[in-house]
Amino acid sequence: MPIKSPTPIKKAVRARPTPTLHWHGLTDRGRVRPNNEDAFLGLQFDATGVCHLGKEGEAGLDHADFAFAVSDGMGGALAGEYASRIAVDKITTLLPAAFRRPDRRTPAAAGHVLTELFHQVHRALKYLGSCYEECAGMEATLSLCWFSPSRVYFAHVGDSRIYHLPAAGGIRQLSQDDTHVGWLFRNGRLNEREARAHPRRNVLQKALGGGNQFVDPQVGSLPCAPGDQFLLCTDGLVEGLYDHSLLELLGPPAGSAAEPNPARRLVAAAIARDGRDNVTAVVVAVR
Repeated sequence: MPIKSPTPIKKAVRARPTPTLHWHGLTDRGRVRPNNEDAFLGLQFDATGVCHLGKEGEAGLDHADFAFAVSDGMGGALAGEYASRIAVDKITTLLPAAFRRPDRRTPAAAGHVLTELFHQVHRALKYLGSCYEECAGMEATLSLCWFSPSRVYFAHVGDSRIYHLPAAGGIRQLSQDDTHVGWLFRNGRLNEREARAHPRRNVLQKALGGGNQFVDPQVGSLPCAPGDQFLLCTDGLVEGLYDHSLLELLGPPAGSAAEPNPARRLVAAAIARDGRDNVTAVVVAVR
């Protein structure tokens, strides 16, 4: 009688745990400006609606997506403040609808959603600028990251920035500064020190609102995994901090007396070294 081979035992496949996001955000008017034209936003959203997040917290990505954004407003009187607030508030109107799309987590679909969102912000700023004299010419930068369980989608216009600090180490700027100086830097015509010191480094070629007829945002995506960090910041932060300083400040705090909040560490260091502009930082860690 032939001996039957033992039935192979199937090993249970252990589900990969859903990542958790830890975030910290802070904005400050700096040492010179009388008002703060920066704004930032954190949202948790699903198909039913959105929840505004506090300045710091943590939550899992198992039942909802998350979005974080920073904006720097420009314009006379208080128009800059209005512009940045409008830019971040508009995000709440479109992303919940995007969550209901079955293909929402594909790069093409997410890119379409974010592009339309930026176009809506652009149209809203132009409309308000044409209706109210005090808002004439109002503009804003906008940098946004949308987190799903395994991927982050981003979109950007202006000279606010998005940085990625992968778990393996290093720092990389994901966003492209919409300035001629930024173009020179990306094409190797200037090094980082020369770009930071250039007198026209803050002259924007593209922004939302104002006299810009058409604005096409930079959109992209990349995988995210535990150990990754993302920094969204306005240009006031990087006026005083080079990339190597950002990397150092976003590392583990040195000593028990060190400030544990990474956004607070960044903003305090930027103001101490420069502080002529408003300063905003949002740090999102994937764990």
